[in-house]
Amino acid sequence: MTSIFQHIALIGKHQSAHAPASTPSSKEVLERVAQFLSKEGRAVYIEADTASNCGLKDHQILNIQEIGKRCDLAIVVGGDGTMLGFGRQLAPFGVPLIGINQGRLGFITDIALNSIEQTLTPMLQGEHTEDGRTLLHAQVWRQDRCVFDTLAMNDVVLNRGATSGMVEIKVDVDGHFVANQRADGLIIATATGSTAYALSAGGPLLYPSLPGLLMVPIAPHTFSNRPIVLPEHVEIVMELVAGRDASVNFDMQSLASLVIGDKVVVKRSSLQVKFLHPKGWSYFDTLRKKLHWNEGHS
Repeated sequence: MTSIFQHIALIGKHQSAHAPASTPSSKEVLERVAQFLSKEGRAVYIEADTASNCGLKDHQILNIQEIGKRCDLAIVVGGDGTMLGFGRQLAPFGVPLIGINQGRLGFITDIALNSIEQTLTPMLQGEHTEDGRTLLHAQVWRQDRCVFDTLAMNDVVLNRGATSGMVEIKVDVDGHFVANQRADGLIIATATGSTAYALSAGGPLLYPSLPGLLMVPIAPHTFSNRPIVLPEHVEIVMELVAGRDASVNFDMQSLASLVIGDKVVVKRSSLQVKFLHPKGWSYFDTLRKKLHWNEGHS
């Protein structure tokens, strides 16, 4: 079978100090994958920060923009956080990602370290499942000026200050007033993000291909303030009405401080992240494994 991926970028995170001693380092895994790909006749490139952090110098080094222009696939070694960060960066270029799971809980990095070569071989020949994931486009508006503009793949989270009480948030959906919510915060999540913070806050699981957005309150003052699933095309506005030291997080990887009157505007981005999974991949297999369903059953 003819290969459809000839130019492949390798991306990895510098080894965490908290990683178990038995876990191979990112450098070891990346070198193993690079050697395998080179033997298969692919052109291998290393993302610039990865090369710097892991000390990889045997292949051509590219930045994200160069990867976007020159590569037809990116293989990411790490956990879900690494996939989220690079998924956002590569979305404008349409480069698909394959995730090799080096984290503790991988909902979107699904290739195990002990089966890299046998899993990648058919995938590189076109035997894979493509999985498009929604991105959120978020902006922070202060009076009439946009002071922060970014993308999120999991969620946008408006949070109270660490040492302060509840925040009050005025919520509008497509210009319609929803409520003034008093809570520790409010999460706007994609289906991908439904297994992240939104799940911890009591939100439902959304199947990844479902075109919906989740709005989940964090420790709401009123018990009847429940999570709600909204259509994917809506625009959600969260205005900070009261609360000190509030902030808004985007995939927990970037942060903006808020002042009273700031508005966080969230809507679906026109961009998508493309994941590739092994043929036969099932979201339910992932849930069963990662959430420990059916434990104790044969």
